[in-house]
Amino acid sequence: MTAYLVANITVTDPERYPAYRAQVPAVIAQYGGRFLVRAGTVHPLEGEFGLDRFVVIEFPSLEAAKAFYHSPEYAPLLKLRSETTRSQVVFVEGYRPA
Repeated sequence: MTAYLVANITVTDPERYPAYRAQVPAVIAQYGGRFLVRAGTVHPLEGEFGLDRFVVIEFPSLEAAKAFYHSPEYAPLLKLRSETTRSQVVFVEGYRPA
């Protein structure tokens, strides 16, 4: 079943963050992922979401999403993101019709 990595990212170090942004797409693709939303403009309709850089990445499965996130290829990028942002990140399982 499809799974998604959903993140809200607030950049705290705009000088170093572009290095993360430039390198991460290749690693995501290596694990079968693709961006569905990559920091597009958010147009609030109801309530306070508090979104900054909103990102949705689709993976073919939850296992693939976890493999990406915990991979040796992503580890140095995760460290860089942790040093240059405040982030909230979750995995979300996709909808499976009955």
